[in-house]
Amino acid sequence: MKGSEDSYRDIRIANVRIDPELATTLAAIIDEGTLDAASKRLQITPSAVSQRLKTLEQQLGRILVVRTKPARLTEAGEAVVRLARQVALLEHDALVGVGIDDAGATRRISIPLAVNADSMATWFLAPLARLSARHDVDFDLHRDDQNFTARLLESGTVMAAVTSEEAPVSGCSVSPLGVLEYRAMAEPGFVQRWFADGVTATALAAAPFVDFDRRDTLQHEWLRAMAVGQEGVPRHYVPASHDYALAVGHGLGWGMVPLLQEAPGLVPLGGPALRVQLFWQQWNLRSELLDTIAGEIAAEARRVLGASVSRPRSHPASRRKRGRAEAG
Repeated sequence: MKGSEDSYRDIRIANVRIDPELATTLAAIIDEGTLDAASKRLQITPSAVSQRLKTLEQQLGRILVVRTKPARLTEAGEAVVRLARQVALLEHDALVGVGIDDAGATRRISIPLAVNADSMATWFLAPLARLSARHDVDFDLHRDDQNFTARLLESGTVMAAVTSEEAPVSGCSVSPLGVLEYRAMAEPGFVQRWFADGVTATALAAAPFVDFDRRDTLQHEWLRAMAVGQEGVPRHYVPASHDYALAVGHGLGWGMVPLLQEAPGLVPLGGPALRVQLFWQQWNLRSELLDTIAGEIAAEARRVLGASVSRPRSHPASRRKRGRAEAG
C-alpha cells in the first residue's frame, strides 16, 4: 500500500476536475462502510463501485480510502467527501429554487449532524421532528464527545454540529446556542450510605460515581473543585444519556446530571454547578435548507437553554478545541 501511495504522490496532474458522480460514490462507500453496501445504495454492481473508486484515485493521484471494514478516509478522501456533500446540498437548494420540488420530484437529502448525548436526550430532537414534517430530509445523527465534533466537521462527515468549541472550524460559521447546567446529584439511599457524615473529601474519595464514558470529564472537574483527585475513586461507565440519569436515580453512583434531566427525589450534593456553553457550527455555505435547520435549532435552544441571540461568526478556511456536554 505504501509503495502505491508513494507512486501516486509522484504524479503531476494538471487541470484536474472531480466528477460529482465519482465523489458521490466515495461518500456512499464511507457512509455504508463497504463497497458492497455502497453498491446496494447506488444500485450498481460492486465491481462498478470499485472501478469508480479506482478511476477517481487515478485521476487525483491520491489514495482516498483505507480498505478496512468499515472503510476509512485518508486526508485526501476527506476533502472529496466534503465536496460531495456540499454539491448534494447545493443541488437540493437549486432544485427547490427552480420549482422542481413543488412537483414532488426532488430526491430526499441526507443531512448528517453531530450532537452531544445530553442535548439529544433533552432538547435537540424536537426541532428535527418539526423540520422533517416540512422538508424531505433524512437526518443522520452522529453522537460524539465535544472534543471530536470539530474533527467531524473538518472531515466532511457532518455538515453541522452542536459543540462546546467557540472557535470556528476552518470554513465554518459559529453561533451560540445556550448553556447546559450540571449539578452533582445522588439517590437518597446512596447519600445515606456514603455521605452520612456529609459530603467530605474523605467520603468522595470512596463513594463510586458514574462516568458517561472514558472521555467524560465532568465528574472529574467537580471532584477537583471539591479538592479530590479522581484517580482511584470507584466509578461505573454508563454510555447513554437517559440511562446515565437512570443509573444515578437507581443509586449506582453519584453523577453530574443536567438540570433538564433531574428527576424528583434526587439529592444535590452541593459544590459548584458546571455550566457548559454550547455552540452551533455549520459549513459556511449559502444554503437555504442548512440555514433553515440552523434557525429551527437556534429557536429551540433559546426556548430551552436560554441562548442569547448574536451574529454568527465565521472562519474563512483554517484553525483548531469540556466531556460529555458537547457531542458525546
